[in-house]
Amino acid sequence: MDQPIVSIENVAKHFGTVKAVDDVTFDIQPNEFFALLGPSGCGKTTLLRMIAGLEVPTGGAIVIDGQDMAATPPNHRPVNMVFQSYAVFPHMTVEENVAYGLKVTGTPRSEIGPRVTDALGMVQLAELAKRNPDQLSGGQRQRVALARALVKRPKVLLLDEPLSALDAKLREQMQLELSHLQQRVGITFIIVTHDQDEALSMADRIAVMNDGRVTQIAAPDTLYENPTTRFVADFIGKVNLLDGRVVGTEGERVAVEADRLGRITVPHEGDASGDVSLVVRPEKITLANTEPDGDVIKSQGKVTDWAYYGDTSHMFVTMDSGLVMSAKVQNTTRETVDNFDVGDTVWLSFSPSDVLLLRE
Repeated sequence: MDQPIVSIENVAKHFGTVKAVDDVTFDIQPNEFFALLGPSGCGKTTLLRMIAGLEVPTGGAIVIDGQDMAATPPNHRPVNMVFQSYAVFPHMTVEENVAYGLKVTGTPRSEIGPRVTDALGMVQLAELAKRNPDQLSGGQRQRVALARALVKRPKVLLLDEPLSALDAKLREQMQLELSHLQQRVGITFIIVTHDQDEALSMADRIAVMNDGRVTQIAAPDTLYENPTTRFVADFIGKVNLLDGRVVGTEGERVAVEADRLGRITVPHEGDASGDVSLVVRPEKITLANTEPDGDVIKSQGKVTDWAYYGDTSHMFVTMDSGLVMSAKVQNTTRETVDNFDVGDTVWLSFSPSDVLLLRE
């Protein structure tokens, strides 16, 4: 593996008695799209600002491209940052906005024009070079901010909630554009976001943060299907979380007494004992009007609520024990949503292999 482009080594940041970032260590590889994901107040933006040099760590080291950044001011670091607010100058044209950073750092005039043209080409705004920001859409203004950052040719591009001000449809479009842009320019992107879908759709790897610490770092599919903690399972996507207690083992399967669901047996590698959490994603659950056959975990209940999302519906089923579980139903035809209604008695089932057992 190549030398990391960014190394975070036991980094901490304290504001009085508050530990905003608490002894964080990880590496980011060259040309990687890396996401810092977590709820508000988890420390992700503070960590990004320390990489940029806008905050000074209380402890630890930040190494970029092999150099310790402790004595390097923000304007001399091989990084550039795109902020949530874009900060596009309204009195300048698109090309003047992009050229601004080069002019103030004394870049020779003969270099500025070609570099601005290249940067605008990267973000597909070359034909809008002469326009003013008030003639652009929100997504176009965001791309101006990206071009202004890329024109400096940083080794690492830092993005602080860059899409949060956009509407849902434009945000989804920009997620794809950012991912394609990162592949085209071939530099490391580090994005801060609280939006799970945003991180899952764009990043090569995601660091999930909570209370100033990194809880898990993994590829998006690994985080979703194999979270290592209850917090990560609950934070990434929708989930049914059940409390349980291990009551025995049967080869490579574990018998668990699940809260209000009864005794179930699920596959599990490694040791398992005592109290555990059981994770079942809603899309792994099948609803039916008749009792299912085969090696499945099943229970009967009533539909007590549902939420319609267009392509899917989330059905909430309450068992006689009082346990409520959610199931995602794919609306594959125009009539699919009429299959179940509030008050219907249904069978809920899922495969034992789709149950994840967590020990913390």
